[in-house]
Amino acid sequence: MAIKQFHFAVVGATGAVGQQIINTLEKRALPIKKLTLLSSARSAGSSILFKGESITVQEATPEAFEGVDIALFSAGGSVSKKLAPEAVKRGALVIDNTSAYRMDPDVPLVVPEVNKEDIFLNKGIIANPNCSTIQMVVALQPLREKYGLKRIIVSTYQSVSGSGQSAITELKRQSQAVLNEEDVNPDILPVGSLPKKHQIAFNAIPQIDVFQENGFTFEEMKMINETKKIMHDDTLQVSATCVRIPVVTGHSESVFVELENEPDVAEVRELLSQSSGIIVEDDPADQLYPLATRAEGELEVFVGRIRKDLDVPNSLHMWVVSDNLLKGAAWNSVQIAEAYIEGKS
Repeated sequence: MAIKQFHFAVVGATGAVGQQIINTLEKRALPIKKLTLLSSARSAGSSILFKGESITVQEATPEAFEGVDIALFSAGGSVSKKLAPEAVKRGALVIDNTSAYRMDPDVPLVVPEVNKEDIFLNKGIIANPNCSTIQMVVALQPLREKYGLKRIIVSTYQSVSGSGQSAITELKRQSQAVLNEEDVNPDILPVGSLPKKHQIAFNAIPQIDVFQENGFTFEEMKMINETKKIMHDDTLQVSATCVRIPVVTGHSESVFVELENEPDVAEVRELLSQSSGIIVEDDPADQLYPLATRAEGELEVFVGRIRKDLDVPNSLHMWVVSDNLLKGAAWNSVQIAEAYIEGKS
């Protein structure tokens, strides 16, 4: 019996995440009969190599989705809001990497290691969670299954690539200016239409996205709300503080978790080591723990610094690191596509 072939489209093909999606598709053994690359009118016309073939990037229009089976979106929420329904209307499954549909009750929010079964509840659109949420829930799901999960307190240390190429350029430019003892003139971070900008070189900015009325930023509320949705548990207590640091790629997280039952640290290490998508690096005597430089370019979530809290019963601390452009974005999207195809075969 012949294997069904799929026509894929990548929306936002020239962006940082779009390029990672294309690279990931190239490395995986997906049954792709055709790949359509889509972007804004400004970027259309450029060419991208895929498996030795030069593909011309087209403008993303409703008509561009004719015949597409699976469309991977990573071009911003406004583009997804406008074009995802058009793609669905033409028969495509949309896997959206923006925040446009994440909290829509009719749209599954999926991390395959946690809630793969939700993929098949889709009505044409599947949402890819926030990068910081993804790596955290991958690390916590095995603990949740074995010990039960009550409360999460997370502080993130997020790389500038999460804010796009312009933020990477700004970090490099500012770093050189500081080293040359020149003036630093920030104009990118925090990202958005915020009037005030801060230096990111040799600094830490405790703000990602805009502040909400409750004092949390939108990024922090994404982590809180998305974690509850992915784990189907509105009673779960989640709190987050999200910080931008001067690292190009790789998000790091300090995670405190309170469990229902008493964990054993050695057992936790073994459990996580045997869990899909996780690499445990945890040997303090040898100064072995996850680093952003180690995680860059890798598909897995790295976990270390696993230790019991000294005062709160049934509680652990962990250090969780992952490549925010891969597991935090491109790879999770492609994983969803792979699981969808596997479920259809």
